[in-house]
Amino acid sequence: MQKVNVASLPTSAYIHIPFCRRRCFYCDFPIFVVGDRQRGETSVTISGYVEILCQEIDITPISGQPLKTIFFGGGTPSLLSTEQLAQILVTLDQRFGIVPDAEISMEIDPGTFDLAQIKGYRSVGVNRVSLGVQAFQEELLKVAGRSHSLKDIFAAIDLIYQVEIPEFSIDLISGLPHQSLDKWQHSLNTSVQIAPTHISIYDLTIEPGTAFGRYYKPGDTPLPTDATTVKMYQMGQKILTGAGYEHYEISNYAKPGHQCQHNRVYWENRPYYGFGMGAASYVEGKRFTRPRKTKEYYQWVQELITNNGVIDWEVTPKEDVLLETLMLGLRLAEGVSLTAITEEFGKDKIQEIHQCLQPYFAQGWVQVVGERLHLTDPDGFLFSNVVLADLFSKL
Repeated sequence: MQKVNVASLPTSAYIHIPFCRRRCFYCDFPIFVVGDRQRGETSVTISGYVEILCQEIDITPISGQPLKTIFFGGGTPSLLSTEQLAQILVTLDQRFGIVPDAEISMEIDPGTFDLAQIKGYRSVGVNRVSLGVQAFQEELLKVAGRSHSLKDIFAAIDLIYQVEIPEFSIDLISGLPHQSLDKWQHSLNTSVQIAPTHISIYDLTIEPGTAFGRYYKPGDTPLPTDATTVKMYQMGQKILTGAGYEHYEISNYAKPGHQCQHNRVYWENRPYYGFGMGAASYVEGKRFTRPRKTKEYYQWVQELITNNGVIDWEVTPKEDVLLETLMLGLRLAEGVSLTAITEEFGKDKIQEIHQCLQPYFAQGWVQVVGERLHLTDPDGFLFSNVVLADLFSKL
């Protein structure tokens, strides 16, 4: 009988909920714009998607242990009713099992839920929420195309604290049009005063096909200059670490003991299930991304049912696994284990990696501490794209 490597079996699942009130100007995620959640046609649209999603989960071959982390991303998962969320969680539990203390995360947006709703989410198992704040200035919310107001943000925070959800994260965006260093500092200080257990900071990327992609080119005003966005990153690192948050990943800060366990699965290049429109999965050494449009995704699920859940996808080549391990793992403050890389890929690869990174050791962007290779904070993190692009081209 063949021995199964337990560490290679998925214990995490990402669930994509593609519905939004409107598309934000920076967003290139696979979403479907709906109106007010209370409108009948919207309810039917979301219910139909949940049914198809559960069909996908039901037909997926079981190749792991019970789930330890589940992440509802989007889109705006807080457009789900409690019953719809419960339906998905019950389906996951019946198919794979969910451990009693599983981390169940949910992205939520201000202005999309009330007290009864978030109490309902908590009652069916959600124990971590990520609130899409993005900025604490009314004018910047409008600039970014957000559907919520500053008043909605503080009302949402009040509801989260009333329900006493154990893990609470705030998302912010730096580098927005018209965003000054003073405004950025205000957003950071306000976040610290609110005192969530976790804060994520994402630097704005202008993606083709988005509204921002049509409005601006990188370097255009009123976008902040590169020098300003560097100062924003450094300011974020200084203010948040000074307030007791650990800078554990390039874009993420957490109070001790409050890191996002689900996202660590990605950064440590461990396997995971993905379900829903546009979702990616990494199972049995194979990566697969589902169709990004609703009609194509629905057709794909029907074909999956016909094929008894079998996805025809190639195993990721070993060279690519090494690159993925480095490019994902170096996002973490502790970096990657050279011992583990040696065991899996051989000593010669370590020498190649060292040779590639020699200029960055000299610049102080990369270090080896003990047996771990990591980027320095903040300079190594700031120039991570340069370091990783060089690794990718040379390896």
